[in-house]
Amino acid sequence: MKYLIIGLGNVGAEYEHTRHNIGFDVMDRLSKELKGAFKIERHAYRSEVKFKGRKLIILKPTTFMNLSGKAVKYWMTTEKINADHILVILDDLAIPLGKLRMKLKGGDGNHNGLTSIIENLGHSNFPRLRFGIGNDFRRGYQSDFVLGKWTKDEEIIIDERIDLAIEFVKGFVSIGAQRTMTALNNK
Repeated sequence: MKYLIIGLGNVGAEYEHTRHNIGFDVMDRLSKELKGAFKIERHAYRSEVKFKGRKLIILKPTTFMNLSGKAVKYWMTTEKINADHILVILDDLAIPLGKLRMKLKGGDGNHNGLTSIIENLGHSNFPRLRFGIGNDFRRGYQSDFVLGKWTKDEEIIIDERIDLAIEFVKGFVSIGAQRTMTALNNK
């Protein structure tokens, strides 16, 4: 069984450890925990690991957030992985800081990365894990907030919640999305 686990973010030092790059941070920790290593490949940094007899292809798209769908579609096609065996991890302004919510399908929630994936796949029926980054910004400063670094207080919360995101990934590939959502969505 093969799974494609995609963390959304932007490449470049100026974006490292920003709110918008939480997907990359989760992928980095997941790959490290499962003894993987990223290599630059077509449209993505790619790490291949095993977990409970399953192959996980962990991706950090290099296409930038707004073109994430190009990388997702390419790797789904290349690896012959169906949409129900992918999991997209992304930041979400509409969810309180540190809350995580898995869904099997849905709209783009005004997230450019999800919009790109939906456009490239031609549907929105794929699992996603939304990572709450809160919305503590003044009107007109959404971009600064999303592309901003975590505060020291937020970092403490985020570090712990990245571990929970990894539990979601492991559950998704081992016991399935439905049981994982039941066990972890309100944690």
